[in-house]
Amino acid sequence: MKKFKFIGIFLILFLSIISHFLYDFFPSTIFSIFFPVNESIWEHMKLIITPSLIFMIFEYFFYKRKKIKYNNLSLSYIIAIILGIIIYLIIYLPIHYTIGHNLIISIIILIIVYSFIELTSYKLIIKEEIKNNKIISIFLIVITYLIFIILTYFPPKIDLFYDTKSNTYGILENKK
Repeated sequence: MKKFKFIGIFLILFLSIISHFLYDFFPSTIFSIFFPVNESIWEHMKLIITPSLIFMIFEYFFYKRKKIKYNNLSLSYIIAIILGIIIYLIIYLPIHYTIGHNLIISIIILIIVYSFIELTSYKLIIKEEIKNNKIISIFLIVITYLIFIILTYFPPKIDLFYDTKSNTYGILENKK
């Protein structure tokens, strides 16, 4: 399980690289929910949630196939993802406001966050099963994506949501 979690860090990174461009290739409402629609810092947080949840699905099937015992898989991921987004913003924003955007720094911070997600997920997976963990995780995943939907289509006009490439906020303003 530990080896799979370690490999997961790099598989999530690979999935996030692919995810970065999916909306550009398939611009649609469905893809706007799961993948970044512009170059704002906020939209790039989708590179944390969606690739991590996709990897969680692979992990689920891997554990089932290998008959590895685990608990709280989906709950462990959504809790780790929410914390990971917060950690990313806490680390990235001061750097961004000091030196500006730097791709290498962004990738390093993503690797740190993916490592945190995998470690936190591992710690929760080996604990005793949490009552109603599947219901709680579905609720948290839905709420998280609802927040992303609202803020993709109706972002506040603050730096976090500013698309530096198109000089706009959100997807609707970008389509004008």
